[in-house]
Amino acid sequence: MPARTQLRVGRLARAHGLKGAIKVELYTDEPERRFVPGARFALQVPTSSKWHGKSIELLELRVYNGSPVAFFAGVTDRTEAESLIKAVLWVEQDATELPAEPDAWYVHQLAGLDVWRDGERVGRVIRVDPLPAQDMLIVEHRGEEVMVPFVKAIVPEVDLRAGRITVTPPPGLFEELEAADDEPTAPATSDDAAADDDEAPAAATGAEADAALADAMVADVPAEPEASADGAGDPPARG
Repeated sequence: MPARTQLRVGRLARAHGLKGAIKVELYTDEPERRFVPGARFALQVPTSSKWHGKSIELLELRVYNGSPVAFFAGVTDRTEAESLIKAVLWVEQDATELPAEPDAWYVHQLAGLDVWRDGERVGRVIRVDPLPAQDMLIVEHRGEEVMVPFVKAIVPEVDLRAGRITVTPPPGLFEELEAADDEPTAPATSDDAAADDDEAPAAATGAEADAALADAMVADVPAEPEASADGAGDPPARG
C-alpha cells in the first residue's frame, strides 16, 4: 500500500445564495477535521471543466437549516459557484492511519479484505466503486466480479483487524455464478461415442452381415414402462 492515498470527503451539491456559497454533501464522519479553514481539496471534475486538475481552499463551513454550506477562496459569486457543482472533493491521507473509532474504516482499507457469507468465505474485495446512489464493493468470486451494494443491510460488519467483511446479500447475487460453475457437462451421445472410439470394428460382410440381419428381424420388443405418480417423463420439481 502506498504511503499516501486520497480520501473522498464530499461533493458540491448546489449554489447557495449570491455570494459564492455552495451546499456540500459530506462523505466523511469527521467534518470537524476535514472541513477546517485553510483545508485544501483536490477537485474531481470533467476534463472540460475550468477546474480540471486544480485544487480549492476552504474559507469556512457553516450550517444553514441543517445543511452544510461551504465558502471557498476565489469563489465570490453565484456564477462561479455553479461552475463547481457536482465536483467531488478529495484530501490526502496517510494510507496506514487507522480511524480513531474502533468500528470505523477508510474506503482504501477495504481492498484485499476477505468476504464471508453464512460462515463461508465467498471472495475478496478488489476495490470500492463510488456510485451516485451508494458505494459498491467489487468482490472477486470464482474468477468473476460481483457488485455488492455497500449498505448496512447487506454489509453488516467490517472487521479490519480480522481482515474480513461479512455480507448478507439477497438471493441470487452469488448463486447465479455458482450455478453456472456447478452445471454438469452434458453426456456424450451415441454418435459422439462412436466417433471417439478408435477401436470400433469394421462393418461386417458376407456371412456375418446375413447373421446380423437375421438377429435384427427377431429383436425383442421392450416392455412398456410403468407410469410414475408424478407423470412419466416429467423432471422432478425444484424447491
